[in-house]
Amino acid sequence: MKIQIQQLDNSYSDQLIDLILTIQQKEFNVPITIEDQPDLKQIEEFYMKPGGNFWGAFMDGELVGSIALVKFHEKAAAVRKMFVKKEFRGKELNIAQELLEVLISFCRQNGIDSIYLGTVNILKAAMRFYERNHFVQVEKENLPTLFPLMSADNVFYHLNVNQTV
Repeated sequence: MKIQIQQLDNSYSDQLIDLILTIQQKEFNVPITIEDQPDLKQIEEFYMKPGGNFWGAFMDGELVGSIALVKFHEKAAAVRKMFVKKEFRGKELNIAQELLEVLISFCRQNGIDSIYLGTVNILKAAMRFYERNHFVQVEKENLPTLFPLMSADNVFYHLNVNQTV
């Protein structure tokens, strides 16, 4: 089974909403709705127009993972909407890793030096994944002023794109 990663636009909104809300609500019991995430219906406007992007991982035509980049400064951006369907997680398929690598190379090609992200401390596997990928934990008060905070997030990371190999 081969994974294809491609850029997503507004035509993928419904598939993305299905993927993301299922993981947030059913798997992790996060009390979040589509109304809390209007960006999922405005991918081009919210992510691409300011200089970011949105990617999806497909297997046999099914959307099984996503990652997005919100550019909030000339040289800095935030990772958002990093999700992989439960049955497609893990090192065998390596979907999260491939998605992150696509995002990092986009940053390098577009002069974005710093990537930040927020997550929730119950997502231990996600935290381990970011740390394995050279993300360094930062205190909330040390985030850039323009960083787009999400209310649920309570753990934050930074990656200097030029320091990773």
